[in-house]
Amino acid sequence: MSRIAYVNGQYELMGAASVHIEDRGYQFADGVYEVCEIRGAKIIDFTKHMTRLQRSLRELRIAMPMALAALQIVMQEVVRRNRVRSGIVYLQVSRGVSRRDHAFPTHPVAPSVVVTARGISPQKGSDTAARGIKVITHAENRWPRVDIKSVSLLPNVLAKQAAREQGASEAWYVDAQGFVTEGASSNAWIITKDDRVVTRSADSGILAGITRAVLIDVLAAMQLKLEERPFTPAEAAAAKEAFVTASSQIVMPVVAIDNQPIGDGRPGAIARRLREEFHRFAEAV
Repeated sequence: MSRIAYVNGQYELMGAASVHIEDRGYQFADGVYEVCEIRGAKIIDFTKHMTRLQRSLRELRIAMPMALAALQIVMQEVVRRNRVRSGIVYLQVSRGVSRRDHAFPTHPVAPSVVVTARGISPQKGSDTAARGIKVITHAENRWPRVDIKSVSLLPNVLAKQAAREQGASEAWYVDAQGFVTEGASSNAWIITKDDRVVTRSADSGILAGITRAVLIDVLAAMQLKLEERPFTPAEAAAAKEAFVTASSQIVMPVVAIDNQPIGDGRPGAIARRLREEFHRFAEAV
């Protein structure tokens, strides 16, 4: 079946869909995005994702392209037209189309909106989680405003490629002080030997992940102690367990960092349980 995309008011075949050559998202990465999980043909944690979207747009002084209710209808329709029951829906909003100039357009322009959706096998994700993934460390080289979910992702692309070339699935950024910030496309977590769950505070230096936020509710329900603080790669290597969180991965156990096994080198029991419990606490629309 041919995939369908929504582009600026039109539902089109992916092969025919296009944006203007002077769209600022294309020329300047002047835009933001969100990726939501689809589960049972429903969008997971839509409300939280849209709250973050609106914050990102405000930080870049881009207008909200349409009312939230309308945007929800568009995203659900793209999911429906692509017959996706398990997968992701991608939303991108750029500042719009204007003659190429670094400064904002001098005359108001409408933001550009693109929505796509694709299926991802839930069994494939479960199989990966049963094996666990490997991560590498990578020097932090992104702009300071990583709290904005901008489409400017070239450093993340290079970090992911470095991970792939080293037989890993993810790269954990390490800041100038020697602490892990987050993954190239995920939040980073460890579990200490006395079962304290540790992740960096979302106040600075990382993106406030939506899966991360929901998982904090899961931890509270399971009466697991959460510590929001930096940790080093050495502390991660000595941890009992480690995992990453993202909308496309949910909770994904990490079994090695820089080729050094974490724990016994297999997915840990707590990470597996958190993955199993996650959707009981997530919103589905």
